[in-house]
Amino acid sequence: MIEFVLERANYWAIIGLMMVGLYITFAARNMIKRLVGLSLFQTSVFLFYVTLAVVAGGTAPILHGKDYPKSDYASEEYSVTLDASAPSPDDKKAKSELKEVYSNPLPHVLILTAIVVGVATLAAGLAIIVRLREEYGTIETDEVATLDDTAARAESDAYAREA
Repeated sequence: MIEFVLERANYWAIIGLMMVGLYITFAARNMIKRLVGLSLFQTSVFLFYVTLAVVAGGTAPILHGKDYPKSDYASEEYSVTLDASAPSPDDKKAKSELKEVYSNPLPHVLILTAIVVGVATLAAGLAIIVRLREEYGTIETDEVATLDDTAARAESDAYAREA
């Protein structure tokens, strides 16, 4: 049982981080603290996705060799030509000769995009909080709701008096 927990320690840490972020997001009354909880939750999701994408012993999918030199890729001298005698992807011998395991870079690229979206969401949330602070004088959700209810009641009373 202990091996099961220790082998997956990174997942347990991510789940803990996720639960803390979710709790802060729902339990905090301060809007800044809610944004911090949301950011913590987003970060835990990013870590989880990158952890799933890790390939043990995998290398970056960068091709090297006589057909793919490390520099001067556009050179005529190193142009790649298709050879009819080359093994097909379905050839079992070609698959068995595969010596390197490659990591897929797509999950990491997607997480970079998600980080940019997360930062933009955080910036928009902070801008909204600044505007609410200017309007209501507080960033506590209970106080904003009370002030908003009071303003709505006063507006409906004024409308009733006019009619």
